Amino acid sequence: MSAELTIGVIGAGRVGAVLAAALRGAGHRVVAASGVSAAAKHRIRTLLPGAQNLPADEVARAAADLLIIAVPDDALAGVVTGLAATGALRPGQVVAHTSGAHGLAVLAPAAAVGARTLALHPAMTFTGTAADLDRLPGISYGVTAADTTVRALAQALVGDLAGSPEWIAEDRRALYHAGLAHGANHLVTLVNEAADRLRDAGVLSPEKVLGPLLTAALENALRMGDSAITGPVSRGDAGTVARHVQELARTAPDSLPAYVALARRTADRVIANGRLRAVDAEPLLGVLADPTAADAGQLGEAAK
Repeated sequence: MSAELTIGVIGAGRVGAVLAAALRGAGHRVVAASGVSAAAKHRIRTLLPGAQNLPADEVARAAADLLIIAVPDDALAGVVTGLAATGALRPGQVVAHTSGAHGLAVLAPAAAVGARTLALHPAMTFTGTAADLDRLPGISYGVTAADTTVRALAQALVGDLAGSPEWIAEDRRALYHAGLAHGANHLVTLVNEAADRLRDAGVLSPEKVLGPLLTAALENALRMGDSAITGPVSRGDAGTVARHVQELARTAPDSLPAYVALARRTADRVIANGRLRAVDAEPLLGVLADPTAADAGQLGEAAK
């Protein structure tokens, strides 16, 4: 464990309360947190026993060593500016935020009053409950720090959390976060879209059908990369994809644009990977270029 720190957290949401609880479990002192909603107050009581629920500026003053700001991305700049303007921050104090999208620039008002700044983003999805604590060991943290002393502190904190640091350059924070959001957030949407279409097809328990399939697909993708792609797009089966397109247009038109976009991107990747020759992909690409004109029968013949 690193030296014991006195910590405060502004924003006892799903991320802030859990991270603070994990640091408390690692031996640090979490003395104060801010939370207004009933859910935030409950998290402070249950995850951070002994921590005072204080206004944000008082939390900042109580956080002698480390202030964690865990507020929504679009609110972060305003919170930091306000804390600096009210004199709640002080030289030498470490001010960290948990946003994936932001780096150190958003903390410039804190740096201007002498605080040391840190971007520390856990690459994990949170429920805001004690169950999250069991998921933290082994995860990665996207870390951006300006100087060696803060880098060393970040390394120690991530170690206390049993995680691994990924050092992200300031100008790559948005790209880093886009990759995570594209993977995790859109995965949830994709899974639920697939479940909805199975229900439309009469499947009573889509989760039972999808669970083993998607688990295997995810494991294969992480292990094998593009070589894990299977299905009609990877084979250039234009007729099958055209039937998908026609049925989605009839049954779930709101799902069609996402299906076409992902199928097109899948085609691009299997062509680039050498799994599908560009000439063999032409009928398929024709379907995806103009899905409203897809005729499964004609395309099935053309693909033979």
